[in-house]
Amino acid sequence: MTPLIDGHRRPRGPYTVAAALLRHLVPQALERDGDLVAAHDIEIRAAAPELADLVPARRVTIDAGLSDDERILVPAPRRTLRLANGLAEFFRDAVRPGEAIAVCNGTEADPTDTELLDVMMRRIPPETLAITLYSGGPEPPPDTRGADELWALVDRCMRDGFLHAAAELGERGMSRTEPGGERWWRFAQRTATALGGLGRTDDARAVWDRVRSASQDPAMHAASAYGTAMLDARDPDPARRDLSRARRWINEAIAISSLLPEPLDRAFKLGFDRNGLALIELRHGRLGAALSLVESALELAGELGERHPLHKMVLLANRAQLLAALGHVKEALEDYTAAIALDPAFPDYYLERGNLLFKLGRHEEALADFERAIRAGPPLPEAYYNRAELRTVRGDIEEALADLARVIELDPTYLDAYINRAGLLAAADRDEEARADVAAGLVLAPGNPHLLTVLGQLETAAGRLGEAREALELAVERAPGLAAAWGNRGVLRYAAGDLEGAVDDLSQAIELQPEPDLYTNRAVALRALGRDAEAEADERRASRLS
Repeated sequence: MTPLIDGHRRPRGPYTVAAALLRHLVPQALERDGDLVAAHDIEIRAAAPELADLVPARRVTIDAGLSDDERILVPAPRRTLRLANGLAEFFRDAVRPGEAIAVCNGTEADPTDTELLDVMMRRIPPETLAITLYSGGPEPPPDTRGADELWALVDRCMRDGFLHAAAELGERGMSRTEPGGERWWRFAQRTATALGGLGRTDDARAVWDRVRSASQDPAMHAASAYGTAMLDARDPDPARRDLSRARRWINEAIAISSLLPEPLDRAFKLGFDRNGLALIELRHGRLGAALSLVESALELAGELGERHPLHKMVLLANRAQLLAALGHVKEALEDYTAAIALDPAFPDYYLERGNLLFKLGRHEEALADFERAIRAGPPLPEAYYNRAELRTVRGDIEEALADLARVIELDPTYLDAYINRAGLLAAADRDEEARADVAAGLVLAPGNPHLLTVLGQLETAAGRLGEAREALELAVERAPGLAAAWGNRGVLRYAAGDLEGAVDDLSQAIELQPEPDLYTNRAVALRALGRDAEAEADERRASRLS
């Protein structure tokens, strides 16, 4: 189909392999099926911006038209997985069956291409497109990019979430500009932000320290203090967070920002920093304090006029989250709607509003939001997962299973999708399929109590009571608040003839999460013990809850 593709990242950067394929396939696909190209406009333009004239932007978020200082959102690292899945689906549908490609310099490829090739080999049958990957290849000439060319690349990488390349190229840009200068600062800020997004917190902290050493500019010091604070506040592992240290740094940022001389800069940066402090308060569980800070940031944002719409959108969504957590549902929905109105092409807040609507039992509206999130951009596993949960509650089991299959196809590491699908399959007596999902999930998370609970259920149904007991006792030990583990152990104990133990376990399950099936099962065990009055009471409770 194409000559040997050199995957080395040095000459071009992210999506070197993807761009080579797209330059070959997009013109052909436009002649055969323009709708296929249009359906993947975001992925194609991100991977091969040189094709922008051929592929008009159909779904555009507002940051595309904003100035550099207004583009505050950094795509999450998982965005490249979304792009990779979208590109793989385009390649699968655009190639003629039986074609083949070969890629060399695989060990020197950018992580975007490495991820893409992995997704393609997993999702595209070799009879459709055969892929041969060679680790070695010719060494490209040294990279002699100047600061201007490097900046254009770093800026593109941060816009699209190519964080590995942003960090690597940003470091190179810092080495080719004067420390403490405006251009050096831009490279430093992007580099530290990218490193933080990749979880390389020590490296990010070192870059912020370099900024403090090289500059006496108050705005740089305020931004560095904020960035350093967020390394702790945003760490996904609570054990690694140092919220006291984060508070010290964010207080420094606020103190500096409050003294900035230009009113609009002061209003923006001070609001930005207060929003950061709100996150720290939230991590401490002080929702009221967090809400007050976000509201003060929104008041400051009112001074910005039409500027900084993304900043306002984030503040509105953050206030919505806090209001929802505090039980102010109507106001939360209003804030989510206002945030969405600022950028209707941004998918995240459709998901959050949809989740809130789902909890309120407003299923049709929640479904509409989940489907808007699905349409807004490249494949989004979370949107399909949320829709599966909603469909499960509504009893649309086959549709829910299809959505969970889609989640796993897009992201084979999505543990909760295996847990939920295994449970649905077990409930539908599709035991072998359920067992396969349990096995796959336990590879990702050995000892997961939800999966052990399903395994215990399957082993009980198969009559392997010893294996069932082992799985369920481990599940109860690891998650004593998991009602399903107690309930399934109650069923196991009944099957083993331990009627008193069955009643005890089912009672514990009911205390944690009263559900009709638990009352029904306890009623059976109570009748077997001759406790008919109690059994009848449980049957009435089950009937009322059904």
